[in-house]
Amino acid sequence: MMRAVFLDLDGTLTDSGEGIVKSVDYALGKLDLPALSGDTNWIIGPPLWDSFSQLGVPEDELEHAVAFYRERYSKTGYLENRLYDGILQQLSDLRDAGYLMYLATAKPMSYAAKITAHFGISNYLTDQFGSEEDGTRSDKTSLLAHALSVAKSTPAQAIMIGDRHYDVVGAKANGIQALGAAYGYGGLTELRGAGADGLIETPHKLAATVREYLPK
Repeated sequence: MMRAVFLDLDGTLTDSGEGIVKSVDYALGKLDLPALSGDTNWIIGPPLWDSFSQLGVPEDELEHAVAFYRERYSKTGYLENRLYDGILQQLSDLRDAGYLMYLATAKPMSYAAKITAHFGISNYLTDQFGSEEDGTRSDKTSLLAHALSVAKSTPAQAIMIGDRHYDVVGAKANGIQALGAAYGYGGLTELRGAGADGLIETPHKLAATVREYLPK
């Protein structure tokens, strides 16, 4: 049976912070709320509804906040983004070694697919899994359960790679090993605290670490 590698997008394959932060700020401005300040890394990863709630957006305005965010992100924000150095070579190495790779992102699939196509990531993926526009499957537990089913993979034959505790928690809930992308937005403390099985120190070590924890 082929080994399945599920990959987060933001903070794992691409450094996407600029576009996300600017689009959140745009939405806050539209709602006459204060702009972001201080450390904004926590915003990259969680579902948008959760982030806006933490930023003080009233519950009855959350859908408006998400709509304003997407207004900017769909035109400009998704391109304020860059591949981590060497990441395509790492995906190529895993493909050549016989692994099947799948995107597993909380981002709506409509945006994720544009990003993976733009940066050439989709060339290495067997399938792509993301959330729906209404937030369905924006949590990694339900997303990975769905992805495992569609990919016809078993937890023992799979591994999840992501940079936030959401990725680790979702993987563990489905019985999947989890590797933390320590170069992303979560950081070592968050990933270790969530119970990551191993850590990927730099993008250039992604393929070797997968082979170590999920050998063929």
